[in-house]
Amino acid sequence: MVNQIKKLTEQLQDKTLKIPLLLRIQKLHVLRQLLLTNGDIAESDTVANTVIQLATRHLTDIPAENRLEVLDIIKRAYMSVAPRSFHHYLIALEWNREPKNRFYQPRMRILKETVNDLTKLANKEYEMVSISMPPGTGKSTLGIFYLSWLIGRDPMKCNLASGYSDKLTKSFFLGVLGIATDDEYTFKEIFPDVKLTQQNSKDEWLDFRDDGSDAPRRFPSITCRSISGSLTGATRCEGILYCDDLVSGIEEALSLDRMDKLWEKYGLDLKSRKKDGCVELHIATRWTIHDPIGRLRRLWDGNPKAKFIELPALNENDESNFEYDFGVGFSTKYYHEARAAMDEISFACLYQQEPVERDGLLFASNELKYYHSLPDHQPDQIVAFCDVAFGGADSLAFPIAYVYGEDVYLEDVVFMKGGYEVTQPHVVGKILHHRVQSATFEANNGGDFYSRDISSQVKAAGHACNILAERASSKQSKMGRIIQHAPAIREFYFKAHDQQSSEYRAFMKEVTSFTQLGMNKNDDAPDSLAGLANKIRRPLRVQIKTMDRYSIGL
Repeated sequence: MVNQIKKLTEQLQDKTLKIPLLLRIQKLHVLRQLLLTNGDIAESDTVANTVIQLATRHLTDIPAENRLEVLDIIKRAYMSVAPRSFHHYLIALEWNREPKNRFYQPRMRILKETVNDLTKLANKEYEMVSISMPPGTGKSTLGIFYLSWLIGRDPMKCNLASGYSDKLTKSFFLGVLGIATDDEYTFKEIFPDVKLTQQNSKDEWLDFRDDGSDAPRRFPSITCRSISGSLTGATRCEGILYCDDLVSGIEEALSLDRMDKLWEKYGLDLKSRKKDGCVELHIATRWTIHDPIGRLRRLWDGNPKAKFIELPALNENDESNFEYDFGVGFSTKYYHEARAAMDEISFACLYQQEPVERDGLLFASNELKYYHSLPDHQPDQIVAFCDVAFGGADSLAFPIAYVYGEDVYLEDVVFMKGGYEVTQPHVVGKILHHRVQSATFEANNGGDFYSRDISSQVKAAGHACNILAERASSKQSKMGRIIQHAPAIREFYFKAHDQQSSEYRAFMKEVTSFTQLGMNKNDDAPDSLAGLANKIRRPLRVQIKTMDRYSIGL
């Protein structure tokens, strides 16, 4: 056997040999089988991937009468690697299904990186993985496929799957059962030694064996039980603790007491079932920073053994991340319409996987004022304020306001990260475009030098703008300054949602998610509005001095 492998390997590596494409694929197929039989698993998997890449790329170059044979070779290569790669398993599992009916193939372009992370979880490279995606994008179906794969790999381990309701956990039970028993899937070909020996629909458990026995076991391969159900004596958890949507919805998420109780139940009823070496997978749409995933993030912060995956509906270009093939995904238009139909925070949580703390919000989206067009006469003044940043995690925030009497309209913003060489052209461009009359720059941390550069560039362009640099008071915190000016900011008029640019929208998202409880990732946008409000609302300081009438010639 060893000599056969060596000889075939040498042949395939000999570049002087002009081996026809079909023959090369056939020889690689034989080599993969020999390596697998000889127990050289890693080498066999390497050859299998070579077969897959070569045969798939050149399938149309194969004579028509040989294509079925090559397709079978590709299938067997996928099946050979499937027990060790979740990606290969998903492709092999649905091989017999019509392409348009498959789950993974239409979504593979988007989900492949996540699927690879799940392979790492199974191999203990991670101990904890969390996946947050918008509704309907396939996260729960992916989780059910993953459970079936883990059971096929090691049916003798017991696993626990939980969710917020019995109806949800019933779908886990039926999903795994269907994958393992329906001939539409190739589970039995991938794991020929794994047999379903017992099942209980009422108690939602399935038991698989690969030792040839059908004797009852105390703890089955998988138990599905809602977070509110009793787990006493039901199971232990050796392979994976799978949690899918432990939070029932926004009503529960908005109650901190209920989130505290849910976290307690997770710790007492679910996590306590884990044995050493058991990994965790959490799948959910995010509603609040106090949900289980939010608390797990803080608990595992900085730990390389944890991976928190968040796939938002819209990318940084405001385009859909889920334009799946065969029309099974969601278009940019769909998500834009969803955003227009709900408040910004709900969209950020449900679709963008950006939970915020709603308690203590200073500028709730539904409480702000909006406008579609400016008044039809000239403004009394056009002013701006700049919270300067020079890169890193902070953003430069430069709101521009059109002021009509007591009414303030936030017409435009510069809101971006980057060094001065990146942001200055945008700030200068906005000043010139809007003919800003007065702009104040926060002078702290180099803002005074920044304002001088802006002033010289604006003057060179021929526009007269009163540009000032003022230091923020050291006697008042940034939080205190924002809270102080919050009443004035709430009287501002902001652009209607459907008229906001992506930059304006990002600015508003930071404003409307700002909480006075102090749990804010960023506060540059609301701080710039506080500076703007201070600039507009503060009274003009006039110094009055009494003088002798004769000293001035009267």
